[in-house]
Amino acid sequence: MDCRVGCGACCIALSISSPIPGMPGGKPAGVRCVQLDDDNRCRLFGRPERPEVCIRLRPTPAMCGGSRDQALAILHRLEIATQP
Repeated sequence: MDCRVGCGACCIALSISSPIPGMPGGKPAGVRCVQLDDDNRCRLFGRPERPEVCIRLRPTPAMCGGSRDQALAILHRLEIATQP
């Protein structure tokens, strides 16, 4: 599955503990990544400074649902379910 153009749900809903350019402490869940542009595309895509966790994350129907709103809801539930 390819990323849904203009979605950006994983860059908003999920927490990222590793440093991101512009967010040296990572980002909490529910906070928009500073590297998302106005079209919800990653400014770091394909660049070496992109966090490894972002590189390894692959979209799946179970994670992304049928729409951006579904993806945000699914990822929010996943984030809550995986909290320590």
